[in-house]
Formats: sequence, C-alpha cells, structure tokens
Amino acid sequence: MAEFKEISPNASASEKVTNWFENRFPTAFDAYKVHMSEYYAPKNFNFWYIFGSLALLVLVIQIVTGIFLVMHYKPDAALAFGSVEYIMRDVPWGWLIRYMHSTGASAFFVVVYLHMFRGLIYGSYRKPRELVWIFGCAIFLCLMAEAFMGYLLPWGQMSYWGAQVIVNLFAAIPFVGPDLALLIRGDYVVGDATLNRFFSFHVIAVPLVLLGLVVAHLLALHDVGSNNPDGIEIKGPNAPRDAAGHPLDGVPFHPYYTVHDIFAVSMFLMVFTAIIFFAPEMGGYFLEYNNFIPADPLKTPAHIAPVWYFTPYYSMLRAITSEMMYALIACVLGAAAFSIYKFKMPTLFKAVIAGAAVVATVLMLNIDAKFWGVVVMGGAVIILFFLPWLDYSPVKSIRYRPDWHKYLYGIFVINFVVLAYLGVQAPSALGERVSQVGTLFYFGFFLLMPWWSALGASKPVPARVNFAAH
Repeated sequence: MAEFKEISPNASASEKVTNWFENRFPTAFDAYKVHMSEYYAPKNFNFWYIFGSLALLVLVIQIVTGIFLVMHYKPDAALAFGSVEYIMRDVPWGWLIRYMHSTGASAFFVVVYLHMFRGLIYGSYRKPRELVWIFGCAIFLCLMAEAFMGYLLPWGQMSYWGAQVIVNLFAAIPFVGPDLALLIRGDYVVGDATLNRFFSFHVIAVPLVLLGLVVAHLLALHDVGSNNPDGIEIKGPNAPRDAAGHPLDGVPFHPYYTVHDIFAVSMFLMVFTAIIFFAPEMGGYFLEYNNFIPADPLKTPAHIAPVWYFTPYYSMLRAITSEMMYALIACVLGAAAFSIYKFKMPTLFKAVIAGAAVVATVLMLNIDAKFWGVVVMGGAVIILFFLPWLDYSPVKSIRYRPDWHKYLYGIFVINFVVLAYLGVQAPSALGERVSQVGTLFYFGFFLLMPWWSALGASKPVPARVNFAAH
C-alpha cells in the first residue's frame, strides 16, 4: 500500500479535502495528471481543434437526455408514438428534453463531420496516429448505427418507412440477405419486434460500445500525442525540450486548453439553445414533418428519405443503377489495367489482379444493382478506415502541400454537400446523374489518393511549430 502524503495543519480546507481523496484514490489523480495537467499539447491549436471536445459534450447531453426520455417512453408499437406525445405535452419540461435529444443527434454529426475534416486536412491519421484514426472511424460507424436505431423509436411515418426501406436493403445480399433482414426486423415486416430490438440496442448495447471506443480513442491519442496544424511532432526524439523534459512547443492541456474548450462550449451552447427554442425542426431537416404523423403500414409517404446526416450515403445508394454498373465495370477494368501496366510486380501478381477484375466484372453483371448500391453505401464509410495507408504525401498538413491540393479538398467538401442535398430531394433524372458523378468522385478521391497525394512539390516544413501569441 502506498504511503499517505502528509499536509500542513495550516493548509486550507480545500487542500485538506483534496489530500484526503488523493491518499485514498491516487489512481484518479494520476490519471488527471497524465491526461490533463501534465499532458502537453501543441501550443498552436486553432479553431479546428474544438470539435473533439464538443463531440464529447454532445455525447454527455445525449446520454443524460436519453435517460430521462426512457423514463416515460413505451417501446410498444401501439404506444410508442403516444408516449412521445405524452413526453412533449404532459411531462414537465419533457418537450425540452426531447428537443435537446433530437437536436443533439444532428449536432453530434455536425461536430463529428467537422472533427473528421480537421483530421483529413492536417493529416491526423498519419503515423503514429493510425490507431487513433481507426478508433475514430469505428466511433463514426457506431454513431450511425445508434442514430439509425434511435430514429425508429418515435414511430412516426418517416421513422417507420425509413426503417422499412433500409432494412429491406439487407435482403439484397445474395444467399443470406432475406434471413438477415428477417433477423434484424424480428418479423416479416417492421413491427413491434423491430421496435423492441432497436430500443434495446439504442439504449444499452450500442452506447456501451460507443463509450468504450471513445475511451480507447482518447487513450490512444494521449499515448502518441496530439497532432497540430503544422503536422510537426512536438514529442519526437529530436523535438526540443526544457530541463524537465517537457516539449518546448507544447503547453499543459489544463489550464490552457480547458479554458480554450470552455469558451468553445459556451459558443456552441448558445447556438444549440437557439435552435432548441426557435427552430427545433430546422425546417424539416432535424425533425421531419412526416414524423409528427403516427406510423401507418398501409400508407406510404410520397417521398422517403433518411435524416440529413445519412443523405450523402443514401445518394450513393440511389446512384447505383443498372446503367451505372457499366461505369463501375469500366472503372474496375481500367484500374486493373493501370496497375498491371504501371507498377512493377511478379507475373503471378499481375495474373491475380487480372483474374480478380474478371471475377468482379462477372459478379457485377449477374448480381442485382440494388446489392451493389448497398456495397457502395457501406464502402463509402469503410474506405475511411484505410486512409492512413492511402496518403503518400511526404508532408502531413495541408499547409505544406501543393496549393492545388487545397482546391481538391474543397471540391471534395462541395461534392459531399451536394450528395447530402440530393439525398433529401425526390428522385429525378438530373439528380441521379449528378449523384452518379459525385459517387465516382468520392471514391476516386480516396482510391486514387496514393497517386495524386504524391504529386507536386511540397513546401518546406519548419523545424518548430508556427505560433503567434493571441
């Protein structure tokens, strides 16, 4: 057992209380030092580095409001919609809790998308932070599952039919699809069994996995240290340090960045509360108007679309038509031919690539386009996991890459927003064509990254981080 630390009898009451706890729970105080007061973060963090803390804040908001909602919600197909109305109309402050939870769902994806974009432009997925990025992508995937299952719970028209459409997509998987869709639904149609399954996963199973991944993400980050806008390792073997061994280009996370994050949190909460009190539906993007109508299995809405944060992937799903399959086949064959021609490799490897391209072509021609749409939609998320091994640029940060890289990243963002907008709109010939081009660009951005990321002359990276006091 560790020895107790003595304290002066003349110490203040707060110091005595702190000493009492520290002697009896030293692990917590050691963790505080490792992850807060003695964790040195780069001193040149900018605006883009607030979204990780905001994501943690929104996670807490969702958990706390979810606990209060569960107290009054009934996971029963005959009672679910009525229980939500009861929360909104009769439970004291129930409307506020419900709007905090629904607005928090959208806020979560806003801050997570911005957090991931920061990692993209500053190379936060590069060595030695590959595992940090993989944990982050797993959090994103888990968050999508959590949001999808929670979306069914209000049991409104859009919730019901959205779940019906998405679950039916699994039936397109060859051989196991119908059984898999039946397993997910728990019945032959979306009904009471589906609602109970989604409720248990949304409230218990997925949040536990999500919390575990968040802890792993933070621990992995603090083990290797935070990245910064310059992409310079402040804790590397050659990094300058003071007499105590602390990096000269870093500052303790507490109090410097805790104050920084508290300011960001206050700004975020102003916007968050303004939306809750003045525009909780956000014009039908956060809460669709059809979801204020009880679910009716006999009446299909004129246009079924998921919530806005799923719509980029929904656009990619709808983009895969029988006609689009020929474009995908051309891309597969072209990529195989380019690899065989461009890269030096044994004849056996070339034969394997050529054979795989032929097999993929045969499969694409013989399996329904609906299945490939599901593959593309899932692949759009899964491909993010491989980003650390797709980027061949000699520098991490966008600051020191060729200027045209910035325009390419800008086009990528615009393309993603356009896909999100098209996913909300009713299907049209023009929208279908634009979404097909956008889908090809999205995958081309990542799959061709080993080629284009290495092009152009990089700017010299400074030995120390660029920092101006403010």
